[in-house]
Amino acid sequence: MKFKDLIIGVPREIMKGERRVAAIPETVKKIIGEGAQVLVERGAGNGSYFLDGQYQEAGALLVEDAEEIYAKADIILKVKEPQFNLAKGKHEVEMMKAGQYLITFIHPASPGNHQMVRDLAQKGVIGLTLDGIPRISRAQAMDALTSMSTVAGYKGVLMAADRLAKFMPMVGTAVGMIKPANVLVIGTGVAGLQAVATAKRMGALVYGADIRPEAKEQAKSLGAKMVELDIPAELAMGEGGYAKKLPDEWLEKERNILRDFVAQSDMVILTALIPGRLAPILLTEEMVKSMPAGAVVVDIAIDQGGNCATTEPGLVVEKHQVSIDGTKNIPGMMPTSSTWMFAHNIYNYLANLVKDGRVELNMADEIIASSLVTRDGKIVHAGALEAMS
Repeated sequence: MKFKDLIIGVPREIMKGERRVAAIPETVKKIIGEGAQVLVERGAGNGSYFLDGQYQEAGALLVEDAEEIYAKADIILKVKEPQFNLAKGKHEVEMMKAGQYLITFIHPASPGNHQMVRDLAQKGVIGLTLDGIPRISRAQAMDALTSMSTVAGYKGVLMAADRLAKFMPMVGTAVGMIKPANVLVIGTGVAGLQAVATAKRMGALVYGADIRPEAKEQAKSLGAKMVELDIPAELAMGEGGYAKKLPDEWLEKERNILRDFVAQSDMVILTALIPGRLAPILLTEEMVKSMPAGAVVVDIAIDQGGNCATTEPGLVVEKHQVSIDGTKNIPGMMPTSSTWMFAHNIYNYLANLVKDGRVELNMADEIIASSLVTRDGKIVHAGALEAMS
């Protein structure tokens, strides 16, 4: 049996506003059916409407205290990176133990997570980050980043529309015609395409920008007018269709081209990511200053540091008469759909990781190699090491 004799722990998420959970009764039943014991903190699924009784029916053991889960589990499944637990007066990493496996979104390149990653290594925890999963056909069913990006792109536009000081669509009134809002989506991968489609459905005039030729074509097919960034394809395209980190001179050229478009935008949605690396800064403070009063920026890339120089992680602030949204858990605001996708992604990742009741860190498997963050007391994730240096 795949998970024979393993203890899998599912604690309740404690990040403010986070309503997702790493396993649902459906996936718990599958894990137990393959021989594992599953410990679920009581109330862990309430925020996404998966109730304790459903977990019990699936065979899970409900636990009152998160610390008990961390003490007993061989593998911890989480949605978000470890946080400070106010109720316990200690960080979640402090509750973990040497040799324990942690599978979650660690976002190890994000500056705000560097100390936590160091602490994981020092504790002897084997950290595996879901945002490191490569975009290859074999990994599609595990690709939680793509699943959550689908949610974030859609919800991000709704959040921006809620704060925008004007209509999104063209509106005819008795005193004249109100022009539609100008929306600029920077990064038209999965999240960006959802943002383009949502803004178009809401009647906005939508522009898109991406350094990858394929991503540009996909955004065009949804009706976006594309900003021509003139970045050579060999510099732009990484493995699996992801963007590559640009040399500084090309990044500056990209910002210079975007500058005029940003100045005319009522809404900017930022989704530009480089897998396992710090997100590139594409909006400087000067560019934010140039935007119309009452405009909105939603920095979906904030979990990896953000694309806007003035974004404050986890906060919504107003600077230079522009609302800048640094919400860190946008998919958590649509908990039922996002949890259903995430739970299946993490189950498939776990099934790839474990063989006959044993975790196999097969470094020849690029899925495992690219998602491994800490091992043997060391940080081994290339993106994290680069960002920390």
